[in-house]
Amino acid sequence: MNIPDDRRYAATHEWILRDGDSCIVGISDPAQDQLGDVVYVGDVPVGQTLQAGQVAGVVESVKAASDIHAPVAGRVVAFNEDLADDPSGLNSDPYTTWIFRIVPDAFDDIDTLLDAGAYSSVANG
Repeated sequence: MNIPDDRRYAATHEWILRDGDSCIVGISDPAQDQLGDVVYVGDVPVGQTLQAGQVAGVVESVKAASDIHAPVAGRVVAFNEDLADDPSGLNSDPYTTWIFRIVPDAFDDIDTLLDAGAYSSVANG
């Protein structure tokens, strides 16, 4: 499975990548593979401050629904509105299709998350 080393990962299968003064967050390739065809992404609380690990939205597929968690504490500043019309990008290109944008309380918190190698061990069980 594809696990890029330019970002960090949560054990709950979200990735985070710094993008200027904020970070984008999505789900990993192993996560989308387990979910199957994604049919809905939403319930992202734009404008709210979340703690690391707190539910930040939901992804629904033909197989199951799964919560998305904030990988770090911070304020959610955007939802990828393209997903409302076409959530399939999470299946076809999970590492360029972000779900939400967050401004972390501390950017250093990203460094405490899993790197690609450690996440690969978690993802492959």
